[in-house]
Formats: sequence, structure tokens, C-alpha cells
Amino acid sequence: MHVDVIGHGPPLVLLHGWAMHGGIFAPLVEALRAGRTLHVVDLPGHGHNRDCGVPLALEACARAVLEVVPDAPWCGWSLGGLVALQAASTAPARIPALAMLCATPKFVVAEDWPQGMPATVFHGFADGLRLDWRATIDRFIALEAFGSDHMREELRMLRDAVLAHGEPSPRVLAEGLHVLETGDLRPMLPALRVPSLWIGGRRDRLVDPRAMEAAARLAPAARFVEVAHAGHAPFLTHADAVAGALQDFLAEVAA
Repeated sequence: MHVDVIGHGPPLVLLHGWAMHGGIFAPLVEALRAGRTLHVVDLPGHGHNRDCGVPLALEACARAVLEVVPDAPWCGWSLGGLVALQAASTAPARIPALAMLCATPKFVVAEDWPQGMPATVFHGFADGLRLDWRATIDRFIALEAFGSDHMREELRMLRDAVLAHGEPSPRVLAEGLHVLETGDLRPMLPALRVPSLWIGGRRDRLVDPRAMEAAARLAPAARFVEVAHAGHAPFLTHADAVAGALQDFLAEVAA
């Protein structure tokens, strides 16, 4: 599997979200690279790992990434957060700290999880993939940017980045939507053995920050931080705020 390694200092693994690739983290990498060695992963089926053959299932993805990165904290954005939580729960000796960036253990609403997204949203994206995957990705990107005080800038950056590492695999796009719709890692939280940081965007319309705050309450040694005026991709428009929260958290873990 391809991994970009950038910067100097202790390692940190970055995992991107659905339909994207590691290049989307460019503003955050720039903010962190002087003090961290960033291991920027393209998830299976995405970017430079489009043809790696690993299925986009949480256990398989976690194992594949663990094979190619050093022992280090992981930071996962959106879908990447589910992979990071899976890995930190099953290999805590390899991952001393976890950062969840606009990600929750369960994306879809349930009776005991009212802050989730309606399942019909993901059904609509799945139906759209079969008709026009490019238009479906564009709709998803619009939802990611919606609500941000910098919506136009965020939308432009997401659209410019989405195909920069090549076209994603349509099969993997469908697998990723299935993971987002059906994944539920809440049972892992009470037994999570590593400290965790949950960073939400106050204006996020895809992952309700209240869901992130609720998830943080389920895990020991967890902290929730909200980035005001940010949407689903705060590392694009508020990279310094996200980097600062990460640096403070990782410094405390190291101490």
C-alpha cells in the first residue's frame, strides 16, 4: 500500500474520508509537518491505492494500514475515523492515541442514537452511484461543505482535490457507503484503552457535533473539541485550529 511520508518529528498517521485520498489533508500537513512526521494514507480503493485489492471493510482496512505504518497515534476523518477507531480498539499497543475528526462510531440515526444521519441519505447516494458516480460524489461533497462559514472555499477545495490522485473505484465507493450506513462501533468505546480526542465542526451537516460529544462520553480518557464556524472538513478552512488541538492532545499523551 502507498503511504506518503512528510515532515519531521514523532509520527502521526492520517486517514481520509469517503471518495477522497490523503492529498486532501494538505493544509493540515503544512501546519503539522515541522513537528510531526505525517504518514498520509490512501485508503484501499482510493487514490494511489485504487488497485491494491484490499476490500473497504473496517477490519481489513485497519490490518492493511497497520502493516505499512509505524507505531503512532492515528487521526481519522469521517470514514477514516471508523478505520482508526477499529484499529485503536484492536491494536492499542501499536496506536497510543486516537483522534477522531468529524467522525463518530455510528453515522446513521437509531432510537438510541438520535444525532445520526437518516439512512435514506445513504440509500440515495448508493442509488446515485449506479447512475452517475461523479455526480454522486459531487452531491456528497456539497453536503460536506454545507453549513461552513467558508462553504464556497471548502467546496472548491474538495472538488479540486477529489480526483487529484486518480479516479476512485466505483466498487469501493459502494463498499464505503455500506460501511457508513451499517457501521456501529459504539460497543468498542467503553473498553477503548487509549486516550482519544474528538474534533467536531460546529456547522457540520454530515456528522452532528453532538454525536461526537456523546461518543466521547462513552470512552474513557476522551475529550471533545468543537471548531466554531467549521463544517465537515475543518482541516481545510481551520487548519491551524485543528493542528493546535492535535498538538496539545498529543503533547499531553506523550507527557
